[in-house]
Amino acid sequence: MSAISECFGSMVFDERVMKSRLTADVYYSLKETIRREKQLDLSLANAVASAMRDWAVEKGATHFTHWFQPLTGITAEKHDSFISPSPDGGVIMDFSGKELIQGEPDASSFPSGGLRATFEARGYTAWDPTSYAFIKDSTLYIPTAFCSYGGEALDKKTPLLRSMEALSRQALRILRLFGNKDATRVNACAGPEQEYFLIPKELFEKRKDLVYTGRTLFGEKPPKGQELSDHYFGAIKPKVAAFMADLDRELWKLGILAKTEHNEVAPAQHELAPVYTTVNRATDHNQLTMGIMQNVAERHGLVCLLHEKPFAGVNGSGKHNNWSLSTDTGVNLLSPGETPHENAQFLLYLCAILKAVDKYQDLLRMSVASAGNDHRLGANEAPPAVISVFLGDELTAILEAVEKEKPYSATEKQIMRLGVHALPRFTRDTTDRNRTSPFAFTGNKFEFRMPGSSASIADANTVLNAAVASVLEEFADKLEKAKDFNAALHTLIKRTVASHKRIIFNGNGYDDAWIREAVEERGLCNLKSTPDSLVALLDKKNIDMLTSQKVLSRAEILSRHEIMLENYCKTIFIEARTMVDMARKEILPAVEAYIADLVGTACKKTMCDISDEYEKSLLRKLTHCTKAIDSYTESLEKISSEFQAVQDMALCAQHIKKELLPAMERLRSAADEAEHLTGARYWPFPTYGDLLYGIQG
Repeated sequence: MSAISECFGSMVFDERVMKSRLTADVYYSLKETIRREKQLDLSLANAVASAMRDWAVEKGATHFTHWFQPLTGITAEKHDSFISPSPDGGVIMDFSGKELIQGEPDASSFPSGGLRATFEARGYTAWDPTSYAFIKDSTLYIPTAFCSYGGEALDKKTPLLRSMEALSRQALRILRLFGNKDATRVNACAGPEQEYFLIPKELFEKRKDLVYTGRTLFGEKPPKGQELSDHYFGAIKPKVAAFMADLDRELWKLGILAKTEHNEVAPAQHELAPVYTTVNRATDHNQLTMGIMQNVAERHGLVCLLHEKPFAGVNGSGKHNNWSLSTDTGVNLLSPGETPHENAQFLLYLCAILKAVDKYQDLLRMSVASAGNDHRLGANEAPPAVISVFLGDELTAILEAVEKEKPYSATEKQIMRLGVHALPRFTRDTTDRNRTSPFAFTGNKFEFRMPGSSASIADANTVLNAAVASVLEEFADKLEKAKDFNAALHTLIKRTVASHKRIIFNGNGYDDAWIREAVEERGLCNLKSTPDSLVALLDKKNIDMLTSQKVLSRAEILSRHEIMLENYCKTIFIEARTMVDMARKEILPAVEAYIADLVGTACKKTMCDISDEYEKSLLRKLTHCTKAIDSYTESLEKISSEFQAVQDMALCAQHIKKELLPAMERLRSAADEAEHLTGARYWPFPTYGDLLYGIQG
């Protein structure tokens, strides 16, 4: 067995461990409980807990924790040791089924969006047996859901699990209509590609904006950015390669299928892509990946930046969510096959997704909304804020043929000949790849390119699962009542294409003409900012869909709207206060010091009867900059203070968008001009050039 095979999953209580540690009766009872979504029996939980404890202790674990995903967007944990007192004054290592199944953290300080009062502290964590337990840092981590005393979901995992059940339920109804009686579950699967930046730790620590906000609030563009495209897929620097190798080992130990790594477009930017797994596990794995990236980077003297736009003027970072549907018998429902025009089952699922994306485009945009992602969406590096679906020429032509009831002639796949005999020939894909599309079909899956790099993929997948489940329910209701299934199926596909083809766009998503066409001619949404997109969560259509699929209650929806608004406002306020602090305490003193030295040089030149025109000209420019910086800093602080007193978060968010963000941009512009004019040794913190090109060797 190879070293990688031995390493992979070595810290995970997975199928291999369960089969070897649990009795056959316990193992199959647990699997059946999960498969049939039954309540876990306490005696079964005790048997699993005992085996889990023994395995964890043998691996060096001393503590256990219920690991959950509150509405902060990051993970949370409270550690308890395995020790219990023994009668002889010593201790025994103990872990019961009750402790496995349920935990009771203090929930008072987690966001609830009005679901509960601050003084009501009780909350519960409940074991999620569909996601494997694992060991990290001598602690047994148990993936759990998190709810309030009243049972409302206070986390991102619970709605995701609900959406997966809803999708499976409706997708199975469709499969049964096509005669499939073998599948017992349909899984939504995901493989999130993670983009990130690496910079030297010693430079990071010298920038308050990076420390406090994760992005640079000031910074003049360096002489060289990404213009030459020489970093993309370029040779990986040894220091970065060492980080990636270390990262792989840590991820593989936890059963995370880290597969592909490469340099991304911007200097200092990189990407990691995993192999697919169920959406629930993919979400857990991605949350772990982000944390481990940051820990491993620190070991290598680096800092991993996960903000969507840490540097202006170069590409930001996203998290491309590759999403597909698969049965528990191993069939990918989004695989077109060799003759997709004859694959009615595939075409029906495809149409359901088209309708779901079109009908709930505003909700999908909302699912990726954040202050950080607002800087990225719509730039010439990421999808626009307008959602559309890329299908490629072949599938688009097939749907057009169905709609117009004309025959479709499949074209033979073209053999690629590169003109060099030594090079192999290969079959060309039936469609190109469109990297400007927010929602692109890429062969047997859809790539949702809008989620931001720091976000949990739970939100986007919850909405996507629920929306598709809702449409599949509509389809199943119609087809189950049909007297002539084939005729009803043909009519349903035809009408769906006709009603929702506006969402299909195979062109350049960066083109301004497309944005105008999308909004003015096709009637698609263009929700450019978080405050604009969060309104979608309160739309009756969206509330009805989420509640009918039992993914979120109305109260849970309202709470999430409040939390997302509050997070947006607080994020911008922190950035504004950081800008004021840096401008007053670092930038202005640095520029003034340079001005003082320039004045001294000018005086000496005058005394020696030497022209001081250069100094005078530069002094005028710098003085103009310092006046502007001082004025804009005062204005920013005043606006920020006024808005922080606003109690209505929706009103506050609109004020921020219209007034505070432009004020921040004015201050940045003046400060960046000052950086351009100020001598390098005077500038108080590392520049863009230092940060983006700081990793040597």
